[in-house]
Amino acid sequence: MLALVCEVPAGRVATYGDIARLAGFPRHSRQVGVALRQVGSEVPWHRIVNHEGRISRRGLDGNDELQRYLLEAEGVMFDAEGRIPLNRFRWMKTL
Repeated sequence: MLALVCEVPAGRVATYGDIARLAGFPRHSRQVGVALRQVGSEVPWHRIVNHEGRISRRGLDGNDELQRYLLEAEGVMFDAEGRIPLNRFRWMKTL
């Protein structure tokens, strides 16, 4: 599953559900989130967002702002409500 996250290119995002489906575990998006909390900077965790194109709130660890900063630095844009237009920035793995 983490190998799939590493395939998401800079300037694109995938949802937790996208990664779960591609890994063969549909409807297990929460487990993707749990796994991403355990990884270091070698995995581009910041490119994974929720199904609405929003950054999932993590609490007081400061990673919400960091994730947005990292995505914006790669050219990902947010609308006024804090959503990423998935029709423009969503990565779709081609087989």
